[in-house]
This record gives sequence, C-alpha cells and structure tokens, in this order.
Amino acid sequence: MFLLFGLRSKDHAMGARVANCEICGWQAPQHLLRRTTRFTLFFIPLFPVKPATYYQVCGHCQGFRKADPRLVAA
Repeated sequence: MFLLFGLRSKDHAMGARVANCEICGWQAPQHLLRRTTRFTLFFIPLFPVKPATYYQVCGHCQGFRKADPRLVAA
C-alpha cells in the first residue's frame, strides 16, 4: 500500500497597483500575490503548514520580490 502525501504551494492574485519597480525603475503595474503552502493527502489539500507569504511581480521586467504584508493590506 502506498500513501501519497506532500506539500503544494499555490499563488493567489490579489490585485495590482501602478508604482515604480525597485528592480528596473519603471513605473508599471505591480501585481500582488499571496502564496499558501498546504499539506496534501492523495492530492487533496488539507491544511496550511506555514503562514501565507506575499510577493510583488513587476508588469514590465517580471521581477519577483517579497512584499510587506502590512503594505498589502493597505
């Protein structure tokens, strides 16, 4: 008998805002993402294993960097 379990991360789009990119310096849409990691059993996500992390992705250079959760809520 095999027991299939593991971890799966999934990104959720939270919106976008126009701002200057810290990487390329262009004023472009900065997409906000929330990444959650869940424990899975038989490919069914059951419960989160760590707190959600937030990221910003630049619409111009596709630069990917961590975002401050306090700024995401604003």
